Order: sequence, then C-alpha cells, then structure tokens
Amino acid sequence: MEKVIIFDTTLRDGEQSPGASLNVREKLEVAKQLARLKVDIIEAGFPVSSPGDFEAVKSVAEAVRGPVICGLARAVDEDILSAVQALKKAPKRRIHTFIATSEIHLKYKLKMSRKEVIKNAVEAVRLAKKHVSDVEFSPEDAGRSNVDFLCEIIEAVIEAGAGTINIPDTVGFTMPEEFGHLIRTIGERVKNIKKAVISVHCHNDLGLAVANSLSAVINGARQIECTINGIGERAGNTSLEEVVMAMATRSDFFKFRTDINTRAIYKTSRLVSHLTGIPVQPNKAIVGANAFAHEAGIHQDGVLKEPTTYEIMRAETIGLKMSKLVLGKHSGRHAFRERLEELGYRLPENEVQKAFEEFKVLADKKKEIYDEDLAIIVEGELISLPEVFSLDSLKVTSGTKIIPEATVTLKRKGKLITETGKGDGPIDAVYKTIDKVTGLTGELIDYTVNSVTKGKDAIGEVTIKVKIEEGVFLGKGASTDIIEASARAYLNAVNRILQRREK
Repeated sequence: MEKVIIFDTTLRDGEQSPGASLNVREKLEVAKQLARLKVDIIEAGFPVSSPGDFEAVKSVAEAVRGPVICGLARAVDEDILSAVQALKKAPKRRIHTFIATSEIHLKYKLKMSRKEVIKNAVEAVRLAKKHVSDVEFSPEDAGRSNVDFLCEIIEAVIEAGAGTINIPDTVGFTMPEEFGHLIRTIGERVKNIKKAVISVHCHNDLGLAVANSLSAVINGARQIECTINGIGERAGNTSLEEVVMAMATRSDFFKFRTDINTRAIYKTSRLVSHLTGIPVQPNKAIVGANAFAHEAGIHQDGVLKEPTTYEIMRAETIGLKMSKLVLGKHSGRHAFRERLEELGYRLPENEVQKAFEEFKVLADKKKEIYDEDLAIIVEGELISLPEVFSLDSLKVTSGTKIIPEATVTLKRKGKLITETGKGDGPIDAVYKTIDKVTGLTGELIDYTVNSVTKGKDAIGEVTIKVKIEEGVFLGKGASTDIIEASARAYLNAVNRILQRREK
C-alpha cells in the first residue's frame, strides 16, 4: 500500500484554539508523545511569533527524535531566519513557509498583486532552501483561490526548491467533491508537480475537514496535516485519529497506509485534552467516551456474541482495553449478567433475575449505572435478612413553614399496613411512622450517609445504629433518594431486632 504522510500541527495550529496555550514544558511533553505515536512530521510552532514559541520549537528540536521537526514562517526573511535558528539542533528539520493567494486576501490583507505574491513566495522558498533541504510551501486560502493563479505559483515555488506543496482549505469552505477536484487539477496542470508531495490542510468550519482530506488523498494528495482531537482555529482542523482510523478501517476502499502507532491514539488524545483544557465531546469519533460504548440491550447482546455486529473497529486498536457496555435503562439481561461476572458475582439464575429487577428500578432513576451501584444491589441480595417488614411505598411532606409529615406503607406477610406520622424533620417523621406500624420504639444513636457512586444522581448509603433493650442494632439502606435510603436502613435494623427476638 502507498503511504500517506501524517503531518501533525497540534502544537502550532492546534494551540491556536482559544484558551489552549501551552508552555514550553507542556509542548515538549506533547511532542514526545507524538513521537511515540509515530507521526512523520511535528509542526512544533511559529518561532517568530513570540519568544515562548521560539523556545518551545527549539526545545522540541533539541529533545525529540524520530519525526521531522517543522517550524512555520511567513514569506518574510525574519520569519524564515527565526525558524532556521529554532530548528538548528533537529536532525531532521523542515521550514514551512506560506503566503495568501485568494483574491480576498490579496485585496484586503496583503494589498499586493499576484505578481508580487509570486515573487515573495519564490524568494522565501529560496532563502529557506539555503538553510534546510526540506521546504514546504502553502498558498493560504487555496480553497478560494483562482485555479490558474494557484497552478502558476505552485510551479514557481517547486522550481525554487519546495519539496512539499500544501493546499489549505483555510476557512473550511470547500466541499469534498470540489476539494478533490482541485487536488486532481493541480496534479494534472502543474508541470513539475512530480518533484513535490501534495499535502492538504483542511479546517472544519462546515464539519468537512476529514471528508475533504480523504477526498484529497483519493485524488493524489500524499500528506495530511491534522491535529489531535481536531483542535485548532475556530471549529478546528482535520482530526488525526479520524483520518488515520478511516484509512486503517477501510483499507479495502482507500488502499493507503500510515505509519501511525494506533495503539497510542487514545493516550495521546487524553494528554492533549488534559494539557490544553479542551475536553473531548463524549460522542467524538474514535476517542470520545461513547465511541466504543453500548447501552441499548440489542447492541449489547450483539457485541457480546460477536463484536463486529456493532463495532467496525476494535477498542484495542486505539489503546483502550475493551469496548464499554454502559448499563442503563435500555440494557438487557445478557449485559447485566456479563458485568456481574466481571465483578466476581456468579449468582444462580433466580438471584440474577431478582437483582436485574432491582437494577431496572434504579436505572429509571439514574442516567448511568456504575459498578458500585451493582455491588450495592447484589450484596444487598446476598446478605439480605428475612424481611418481616418491607417498604412498599413512602410519601413525605416537608418545608420551611410546615411540620414534616410522612405516610408509610409497609408489607408484612403479604398484608399492607399504612400509617401517617409527624416529626421534627422528614426522616424523624418517617421513623416515628415506622414505629407506629411495627410497634417497636428504638433510640437512634448514630446516623451517617455516604455517596457510594458518582454524579449528582449518585446512590446514597445510609448507616444507622438503633438501641433497644436487647442492645445496639445496625441498619443499612441505599437509594438515590436519601429519605428512602433512611427508611430502608431503619427497616433493616427493625428486621434484625425481630430476627434476634425470634431466635
């Protein structure tokens, strides 16, 4: 398979994301991880833009081995010479110089003629070529440039020594078919194009950066400029993980390869997200939290039987240990039993069914069920006492200017018993009402509540100690509703007391 070069610009264009500024140490850490990912080229920064960026590029050039280290420079002598100095210690180095070519940029930004732009571009490439053997040139805003002029300037800079011609869709304006046609046209019309590699740098303003990059590859491009997690100016850049995994997963269609170590993708994504402070959206392709997660029971059942039923790539290929079965209200018994076994619980079928029913009740209250939730459910089933009294229903009225009142319905030997009572607070009202039903009056000597799972909808576990004639009895209860958990804990203590008396 023919190779597609992966040019990573996370440290240059990616860092231009609002709020994503990295210091020298952080840039170096990311660059070393990119080397482990085996990207071909690292665009380490824009040396002339600030002393900090110069130092960052210099540090990466000195410390990172493997990839080519690249510095960006406008078609200006000062920029190019700054990049030369920053890159001096890199064994493999590249200068990437650029100038805008679209009519809108020429007229309003550069205020230059086409002839002047060609002259500047050629002189910049020649100067860079005197200092490094590897020079890349970009006609900025190529996606909106006149094609005849684009071909003219590309031919001129190749003649001047540029070995890579990068075609940027700077504002994410073009459509995949349109961009692919542009790359094909350049390949056909530029006489000396065989002396250079065609590269593409696409922005995601219309959500088409990855599609445009892949369309370009089909039409002759052999380098893709991209960033980790697709970060960058405005809506971002082509996502490295998406183009790489698209070609890897659909090698039958693209028939191209990259040298990327895909098993380092997830770790690299996490590192960049952590250092830049830019979170990865949960449904982000490849590296999002939900990318390999399944909640629907039908999907879970299929994946457990044969992963390829709903997964076109394995989670392991990007560095995850396995895909994730998210337990929620749509989950089925198969996934539920599988997770219990992963947690070490191997229960008889009747106990699985009882625990599954409890799980479904909880799943209606919570968005996601965590392993700790399952432990609470299952261990409650495994160590449960014979229930003399069980909670059927509970209603509490409480507020700032009313006396709390509770209505509690308990079940005993199939019979429902309902009582209403008041107290100093909602839990006190519940406990006094339970006392009415059970005929027991214990002294509450300890009450604690802990969050045993994550999130605002976490399960709360209530632990109490009740003192009566026979001694002090422990009670535990758990629920997403603290008052309900308190009632269950009190009933748990009551049932222990009654069990002791029966013995």
